[in-house]
Parts: sequence; structure tokens; C-alpha cells
Amino acid sequence: MPPPQINRLRDKGLVDRKKVLRFDFDGTRLTGHPGDTLASALLANGIRLVGRSFKYHRPRGILTAGSEEPNALVELRGGARREPNTRATTVELYDGLNAASQNRWPSLKYDLRAATQLAGPIFSAGFYYKTFMWPAPSGRRSTSR
Repeated sequence: MPPPQINRLRDKGLVDRKKVLRFDFDGTRLTGHPGDTLASALLANGIRLVGRSFKYHRPRGILTAGSEEPNALVELRGGARREPNTRATTVELYDGLNAASQNRWPSLKYDLRAATQLAGPIFSAGFYYKTFMWPAPSGRRSTSR
């Protein structure tokens, strides 16, 4: 039996509570309603962590409600029909939807690659741009005016 939707308001919103939709996220069976997006159904089920950042594997959750969402990127389906980097806020929930988190191994909660976060304080924002910019050799002038 799916866990209760602990974060859903009882009588508010534009979802049809008369019908229940079942979907999977990272192998866990969850429920939602028609009118939900994948993001709203995940939040209603108490799931806040939906992925990890590509480089340092920092935790990523749902930040916005629209198509501008920068963090909640998920993978839909599998095999030849696999669809990576899909914004969870733009996916309309349907019965049988299969979604998975990205950039984690072996699981989202226990991501071994998240150990790269330990080096995060050394690499400040713009690290690459600041570090690998060398001064122009002496005697060379810039051609831009």
C-alpha cells in the first residue's frame, strides 16, 4: 500500500481527488490525482529530494512550480524510450508513470559520489573561470578595442 500523502491539503487545489493515479519514483509505488504534476505528487507524498547535481552530487529538490525549474530533473521511462533531464514540474501525472532520479549511485539517499561535496569549499563559484585565466604574455597586445 502506498504511503499517505502527508503534504496534501484536503480540500484545496485543482486536483480530482475522486480518482487515484499510481506511479513509481525510484522503484517506490506512490499515488497522486488527475491534475497533479509529477513534482506536486512527489511533494504531496513527502518526497523533497529528487536528484543530485551533476558535478558535486549536491542534493537537489523542487524549487519552483513552473517550467523554469532548474533542479527537479528526472528520468522518465527506461530502455530505448528513456527520457533524461525532464523537469518534474512539467510532467503531467498519469497512471503507470515511471520516473527515476538522476546523477546518483547506487541510490538517491545513499549516493557514494556525494563524497565529492567534501572538496566543495575549495572550489568556489566560478573556480574554473578564475583559475585558468592566465595573463597575456608580455609583448603581446590585445587586438580588441
